[in-house]
Amino acid sequence: MVRKPVVSTISKGGYLQGNVNRRLPSVGSKDPPGQEKVVLKKKITLLRGISIITGTIIGAGIFISPKGVLQNTGSVGMSLTIWTVCGVLSLFGALSYAELGTSIKKSGGHYTYILEAFGPLPAFVRVWVELLIIREFNRNNWGNLLLLSIYQAYVAESSPVVMVLNSMSVSWSARIQIFLTFCKLTAILIIIVPGVMQLIKGQTQYFKDSFSGKDANIMGLPLAFYYGMYAYAGWFYLNFVTEEVENPEKTIPLAICISMVIVTTGYVLTNVAYFTTISAEELLLSNAVAVTFSERLLGNFSLAVPIFVALSCFGSMNGGVFAVSRLFFVASREGHLPEILSMIHIRKHTPLPAVIVLHPLTMIMLFSGDLYSLLNFLSFARWLFIGLAVAGLIYLRYKCPDMHRPFKVPLFIPALFSFTCFFMVALSLYSDPFSTGMGFIITLTG
Repeated sequence: MVRKPVVSTISKGGYLQGNVNRRLPSVGSKDPPGQEKVVLKKKITLLRGISIITGTIIGAGIFISPKGVLQNTGSVGMSLTIWTVCGVLSLFGALSYAELGTSIKKSGGHYTYILEAFGPLPAFVRVWVELLIIREFNRNNWGNLLLLSIYQAYVAESSPVVMVLNSMSVSWSARIQIFLTFCKLTAILIIIVPGVMQLIKGQTQYFKDSFSGKDANIMGLPLAFYYGMYAYAGWFYLNFVTEEVENPEKTIPLAICISMVIVTTGYVLTNVAYFTTISAEELLLSNAVAVTFSERLLGNFSLAVPIFVALSCFGSMNGGVFAVSRLFFVASREGHLPEILSMIHIRKHTPLPAVIVLHPLTMIMLFSGDLYSLLNFLSFARWLFIGLAVAGLIYLRYKCPDMHRPFKVPLFIPALFSFTCFFMVALSLYSDPFSTGMGFIITLTG
């Protein structure tokens, strides 16, 4: 008795050890199995890579984090210093990930690098934390951005759109990400250009004695770095989709460097623009500094700012779903998540189950929690594992000295970045013991 082959609309992808690429016949075909390879296609070009990084970094952070940075630094000058330092530190982290991404050509980002360097247990804990903390928070912050129910409704309605988009086509998701990235840069320019004009007019009163103000507690500086680094977070997302990047040895480092220059320049100038119009005291009273700035300076045109903010958040959600679905996909291939999450749609070539599972995670915490407490809660876990992944780069230099490294950074860059991550994590336990302690406890449950 001969059984007919059963053809499903999804197929398990195989890239890593222990898995074999499955080849499925098309429906109605007489060709034997082994004819067509079902894999995620290499469709991420340089422009798409830049849009993934830039478009995911520029989200709600630049519109809310200035308040958190200023609260924990106490002066305009110190807050601008933190923004600049966070940009440089993010560049160091991004360059470290460029080396990891070009020497370990597997998708999965943090998870894959920790797995390669330190083994399956810490890698699994990384995925566990992603499921329980990071995904939920990243959706929640958009709903709380302007503290208006309309924005919560916006995120709740746009989430299914993003899921469908990422399920149907990699190319369309990438094209829309490019468009949304231009919208984000437009939103930044709407703030920067009027700010520059204010400087030309001599509006520098809020920069006088810029390092004076209330005394900043040194233990508040880790939280200030958290708010700044949160706004820059996203430089690592291209490494989540390494297997889908065209010519990754050149594309990943180039996309990372271009993106970080754009974002760091834009962020520092945006914060300078804020202080041409808003005093430090007024900024601390604002729940959405970009809206306060635009209402004061742009008049009726200020109505465009919330629209661009919404598009910016949509772009961050789209980029995040695109990247993180690959993390779950890779973790499933390694046996750390249910096997169904490693399935690929045989016609659309998307990790459909891994995309779909993100939707309920998106909605769980959308309408709950305080934004700044959640940010502290999130940052502990995020920077702990990013620091661990970059420390893995240093370890692999000694463990695997002969590994092919097309892009190699000076050792002080990953050393300084990983030390900074661990230092901030350690001090944050003292600065905000409840929120970061909860993050620590949940991490241990893994």
